[in-house]
Amino acid sequence: MSVESSLRDRFEHGLSAPICLTWELTYACNLACAHCLSSSGRRDPRELTTEEARAVIDEIAAMGVFYVNIGGGEPMMRHDFFEIVEYAVARRVGVKFSTNGSRIDAAAARRLAATDYLDLQVSLDGVDAATNDALRGAGSYAGARRAMDHLRDAGLTGFKISVVVTRHNIDQLDSFASLARDYDAQLRLTRLRPSGRGADVWATVHPRADQQRVLYRWLVAHPDVLTGDSFFHLSALGDPLEGLNLCGAGRVVCLIDPVGDVYACPFVLHEQFRAGNLREAGFAALWRESPLFASLREPASPGACGSCGSYDACRGGCMASKFFTGLEFDDPDPECVWGHGEAALRARPVTIGPRSTVDHSRRRRESGG
Repeated sequence: MSVESSLRDRFEHGLSAPICLTWELTYACNLACAHCLSSSGRRDPRELTTEEARAVIDEIAAMGVFYVNIGGGEPMMRHDFFEIVEYAVARRVGVKFSTNGSRIDAAAARRLAATDYLDLQVSLDGVDAATNDALRGAGSYAGARRAMDHLRDAGLTGFKISVVVTRHNIDQLDSFASLARDYDAQLRLTRLRPSGRGADVWATVHPRADQQRVLYRWLVAHPDVLTGDSFFHLSALGDPLEGLNLCGAGRVVCLIDPVGDVYACPFVLHEQFRAGNLREAGFAALWRESPLFASLREPASPGACGSCGSYDACRGGCMASKFFTGLEFDDPDPECVWGHGEAALRARPVTIGPRSTVDHSRRRRESGG
């Protein structure tokens, strides 16, 4: 048995603490990206206070969580962003955080560069403004590039350029890699999920089947590119990609949202996958005792994928992608490389899948208002 298979078998039953804990600090965001997983925009008045955020850090530090992925919304829109980050670092909880870069000026870049145990990624979905801004909004490309310039000038090397792969930027992979080298940064690719506002654009933006094969070959040829285990559904095409190649929801990953709700996966902000609120139970109790997490740690049936010789490679794919396209959990991934997911989508009784029960998108003013 390979080391990867042994770890996967162990992780399927869950761990005493998550390996990858995502914490959305705020739903506030100055952008309105069309594919935003959390439908961010407006701040929720119930979001955790600074004191509550410190208590969360104390608890996860006691659990042995050694780093947390901070996101949003735009996390730097919180007035206490640096206070929270620096408190986590002081407690020996490393911080990885995602930003659109709009709040990173020269001074902020110097402060970030001076912070230990900090890793950041700047979101960019095109190597040119036309491609990027079509998804992320006018001016977002220029803002991200300014932030990256400030980070480079501050001497911060090795930050990540985070790209959501779409059918419109997949031909720019080599250019993204070149851009990362220019900044002495690291390229990170992630998968588009049909959750949040992403549900509205998924059908026309997610890579086509032929592009999925191009992406797989490109990733195999570039093992230094990070993926966060986003593309394990592609492992059915040949040698497995780097990573555990399994759905870690409730097993090794989960999410804390800005108001303290804990979800099984960062990509399924839906009441069906809400374990509870840490204000009521505490994070450790939810992670270790939640009936939802216990059910997700039970052996899963391969379902319709059981007769496919590729199941051990792809493990049926992404739970979130299935859920938000209206498929069952034992159906094939909607982007199954053999086309089984497309067939399942055509056969489903409904044409629209569930929608996230969380939406903080900014509302457009009514005409004449």
